Amino acid sequence: MTVRLFRSKKATLYDYGPDHPESPDRVYAIEDQLLSSGLDFSCEHQDAEPASIKHLLLAHSFEHVDGLMTKSSVLQPDETVWIDDDTGMTKDTFEAALLSAGAGVNAVDWVMAGNNRHGFCLTRPPGHHATKDQAMGFCFFNNVAVAGYYALSHYNLSRVAIVDFDVHHGNGTEDIVSGDERILFCSSFQHPLYPHTDIERTASNVLKVPLDAGTTGNDFRQKVAFWFDELATFAPELVLVSAGFDGHSEDPMAHMRLVESDYYWITQKIAQLAYNSSNGRVVSMLEGGYDNSALSRSVVSHLKALMAY
Repeated sequence: MTVRLFRSKKATLYDYGPDHPESPDRVYAIEDQLLSSGLDFSCEHQDAEPASIKHLLLAHSFEHVDGLMTKSSVLQPDETVWIDDDTGMTKDTFEAALLSAGAGVNAVDWVMAGNNRHGFCLTRPPGHHATKDQAMGFCFFNNVAVAGYYALSHYNLSRVAIVDFDVHHGNGTEDIVSGDERILFCSSFQHPLYPHTDIERTASNVLKVPLDAGTTGNDFRQKVAFWFDELATFAPELVLVSAGFDGHSEDPMAHMRLVESDYYWITQKIAQLAYNSSNGRVVSMLEGGYDNSALSRSVVSHLKALMAY
């Protein structure tokens, strides 16, 4: 199985200071672990290109895209504007957000050009909290939704699956895809926790699994197992992943008890689904993960599982 890493040259250029969890150190830690594990030499590599306005408008309103562009255009090089208490934007942040969304588009192009291809977007900022009209939760553009709608429109696909195992609910993804029967969205998340999501099912194409604080790997596996029967019936032509690793027992942002083997397990299940239904095509995008050691080890497990199937 071929795995290609899609990187952004802007991913480490913006920094909100030592007290902000969405730090350039996240990327540095992953890159160090990829080198020490030998995976960096086993993967292919590609620099991301920025998403176009046309790509962004597949998932976002014109007002949202234009508003962020306008804010960015008046920023000074050392200036930060805060969208909310957690979500700051600099000139480098905005350019990095374009590259994060673009990485997903690039990865879709690459996996669709062959069989048994897996892409992993090692970029920041993350995306799954960004709604159609709003940046929030460290996220500006919804990278996975942009990639999904790009695949549907550019490749005339009929069915795309999005699997989100970040510890925080992908509220932005749900906002964008809810009710669109071409996309099956599966999301597990600790509840209650940011963004304080309503756990009721909003649409037939949305499968939500709220998890209690202290959920173990065995509990997690049992509660999300039904996804894969639903996904097999749906038979996606492409599988996209919002890969957040902040459910790890060492992560300070939540209270779950997952470990690397749990991320290997869920990734292997996703890869098996893709092998059976979509010619092995998977695009995975980095979301959360804020203990750098746990994050980097979990990403290695994720990539090893993608390589193994």
